[in-house]
Formats: sequence, C-alpha cells, structure tokens
Amino acid sequence: MTSETLSIEAPGEVCLVEEKLPDLPDGGFMVATAHSGVSAGTELTYVKGTNPYLGASWDPALGLFLDGAPSVAYPVRGIGYMQVGLVVETRTRAVREGALVAMAYGHRTAYVADPMTDRFVELPDDLDPLLGIYVAHMGPICANGLLHAAHDLHGPAVRDLGDGVRGRRVAVVGAGVVGLLTACFAMYAGAAEVVVVDETPSRLEIAAALGAGTMDAAQDPAVELKRRWRHGPNDRGADVVFQCRGQARALALGLRLLRPPGHADRPGLLHRRRPRGAARGGVPPQRAHRALRPDRPGAARSRARLGQGAPVARDHRAAAAARPGTTPARGHRSGRIRRSATSHDRARGRTAAVRSGRTLRRGRG
Repeated sequence: MTSETLSIEAPGEVCLVEEKLPDLPDGGFMVATAHSGVSAGTELTYVKGTNPYLGASWDPALGLFLDGAPSVAYPVRGIGYMQVGLVVETRTRAVREGALVAMAYGHRTAYVADPMTDRFVELPDDLDPLLGIYVAHMGPICANGLLHAAHDLHGPAVRDLGDGVRGRRVAVVGAGVVGLLTACFAMYAGAAEVVVVDETPSRLEIAAALGAGTMDAAQDPAVELKRRWRHGPNDRGADVVFQCRGQARALALGLRLLRPPGHADRPGLLHRRRPRGAARGGVPPQRAHRALRPDRPGAARSRARLGQGAPVARDHRAAAAARPGTTPARGHRSGRIRRSATSHDRARGRTAAVRSGRTLRRGRG
C-alpha cells in the first residue's frame, strides 16, 4: 500500500510524491488522513527557503546555529504536526477501528502508527473533526504556557490548568493560532479578564468573536492597560502575559504590559532556551515526572468545545491532572513564588521543605 506525501523540492516548488507504507505490524494501527493543518510559520519558511536549518548547522548541545553543512536539505518531506486521521485498520486494543484520532505524523494521505511511540488522541464525538488538528500538538503547546504561570504562582501545589490565570488579568500578545488558543484556555480557566493585542484588525475581530477583549498593538496598549489594571500603588498591569509572536518587538511590548511581580511566557517557542525571570517556555523540569498521558484520569476533564472559545487541552507531556474538589495550597499572593531549598540552607545542614505555604526546617546539623 502507498501513501502520497507532501514534498518541498526547492523554494517555491511543492508537490505530492508516492511512498510505500510499511506493513501493519501486530500492535500497530493504520490511519487515512481526514484533515491536515499547514503551519503558516515554520512550514512556510521551507517553501520560502528562509528556514535557518537550510543554511546553517544546528548544534543541539550549544543551542546555536553554526557555520557548516546545513542541518536540512531539499527535498523536505514529512513535515507537519496537525493531522486528524481515521483508523482504517488496527491490531491493537489501544484504539478502535473507525475512530478519529489527532496525531502529528506530517502531511501524507495515510500512516502506519505505533501506539507506543506515536502520540495520538481519540477525538470526542462532539468536537468538529476539523478543529481536531489542534489537539495533538498546538493545543498542548499553549497549555504549557498556562502551566508555567501556574507553577510560578503555586509551585508543586498546582492542581489544574487554570491555577495560574484563574481570577487574574491576562494579556496575550499576538492573535495567530497560538495566541488565540492561549486566550481561549485562559478564558475557559476563569481568568478575570483576557485582552489580546495584535496589529492586524482581522485577527482582532476573531479574538473578539471568541470573547476576548482586544487592543491594537500600534496604539501603545501598555498605557491604557496599566491605567485600567491597577493593583496598588506603583503596581499596575497584567498579572500574566503570554507572548505569542516570534518577533522582538512583541516581546518588548509584552514586558511593558506586565506588572512588576507578574509572569511572562512564550508558549509558541517551547524548543528555545529559557532566560530566567523573563520569557519562559518548555515543560517545567519540576513537573516532568507528573506529565499527563491521554488515557490518565483527568485528561477528559481538560476538554471543551473550541466553538465555545475553550480549546482542547490533552497531551501526554503538557497538561496536569485535574483533581475535582481540590485547590492549590493557600498562602501565596499574586506574583509571589514559592521558596525552595537554597545552597545556604544546605550549607548549614538544613533542608527546606515547602508545605502549604510555610517553610519547615528539619535536621539541623
């Protein structure tokens, strides 16, 4: 059996090429692609020929592009991370035949999957399958941003996705896919107010239709927002800012919107390094051991209809399991971060343990 795969042969040259599919093994399943979302950012740079991987060598240890052989060369095939497939054959109990699943296997008409290595999420019946393209990858990227805000506020006491934005004022810079999904998450999670800032009127119209407040980035929104969002003397601005545009001026604007003890995050740039105290991205190391798989309890509770402004939030490496009837530990006000053990504590032979907002010291040397 064969599959047609998207191939970028050279800048401006895109076609479909036929590739042979591997045999379906025991424990695997096969999908026929129903929908495939094209990224207007990363993927388009390969079509334009501007992607940095095409002109330099990426050093993962240094986190830098260096002179040398390009890391990627034409033809570029297999890119794409927003797919919805119909399970046409299965040899595993992990997924049933006829199910619609969200995956990230690239632009191709069919795919043979291994449930042990391929991320997949079965879509619920009440979700438009077209919106399912955001479930396996884009939605979790945005969920990571909210989890960082939650962790900065509550530390290891985080219980659900909304702990960092609930009851707080949130600004989202950028009204592209990442920005809109992030704004939907924040509204669904109970933010007191969400304002989306962008330069494009048509994008702001979409944000407004989803229920968010909007501001034109060209009109210096920091002044208006800081006049509106007053927390106390010399304390104005957003509690949380999500910077969702890959531009330096957008980051500068996001920091201008932020109140002094606030939190800034860049959910669209999870693969980049994180400068401490400024823009943040990636799964918090402290939460890596609590990653949520799609089949774990709590995954279903994080789903809501995108058509109502609340995007899907299920991913095996991003979302936190929600526990009904529980709330984060008390004793932490807006902008304050839990205290953990320091080198000074350890040098004096004491271990600091955070419990419900208090620091208990044990084992004096």
